[in-house]
Amino acid sequence: MSIYGWLAPRGPSGYGYGSTAEQVTAGLDLTGKSFLVTGCTSGLGAEAMRVLGLRGARVLGTARTVEKAQEACGDGRGALGLSCELSDPASVRACAQAVKQAGVRLDGIICNAGVMAYPELRTHHGYEAQFFSNHIGHFILVTHLLDLLVEQGRVVMLSSSAHFMAPKVGIEFDNLDGKKSYNSWKAYGQSKLANLLFAKELSRRFQGSRRTANAVHPGVINTGLQRHMNPVLAGTMTLMGPVALKNVAQGAATEVYAATHPGLADVSGKYFANCNVAQSSPSSHDAALAQKLWTVSEEIVSRVLA
Repeated sequence: MSIYGWLAPRGPSGYGYGSTAEQVTAGLDLTGKSFLVTGCTSGLGAEAMRVLGLRGARVLGTARTVEKAQEACGDGRGALGLSCELSDPASVRACAQAVKQAGVRLDGIICNAGVMAYPELRTHHGYEAQFFSNHIGHFILVTHLLDLLVEQGRVVMLSSSAHFMAPKVGIEFDNLDGKKSYNSWKAYGQSKLANLLFAKELSRRFQGSRRTANAVHPGVINTGLQRHMNPVLAGTMTLMGPVALKNVAQGAATEVYAATHPGLADVSGKYFANCNVAQSSPSSHDAALAQKLWTVSEEIVSRVLA
């Protein structure tokens, strides 16, 4: 635990910066419940899957290949490893179909996987890679799995405080391919804002049911997600680790908290950080922007899955 983790105060939930995934689930019995976690092979996804299994849940873990997913799932309690390459729409759809064929009803979907800060512009299917993998890939997966979500099921989207770095307009619908301009952190921020807006709009669409959708900021953790950072920034993060960064156990806490805590059964459309409701950017509260993103995302999906 970092120095700041020891000193940081806890919030209204009773948890805070230094809380771990095991601590926020202490005493919970998740036997009989099933959760799907994307990006299960390392980092936050692996820890979330481990702790959910520790509490008795069955976990479906996804990775870029079925071999990696199955290896990560190992001997977990009924764990199921599935291939889900978020940059490949056909792979995402096949993953959803595999879940349906397994006959699993989902109590929660934790959209944990992602890519960050490609230094140079990359595209998938004609769209900027971070927007496509982080948002469109998860959009396809979640919307294809909604029929399997139980009445009180939860969707948890990993956003980030980096969503504050998104363009001033929020989502640059006229530059989704990144060709007009590209900045690695602005593009990452846009993808994380898209994750948050998706959770907001999904929550609105859940109204009238007991289902919920929330977004979380896991904190700053030195994981494999930083592999595309420039060496100076990556080195700075390594040096800052003992002082201020979260470890993986702490980083996974907020997503697991949002997916499982009994006190959040009717909490939806919120943004969490450090296991407490947190302030998000003005763009994240723009309902019209969220609805437009949903519509544009549906149009993109219809093209890439045609």
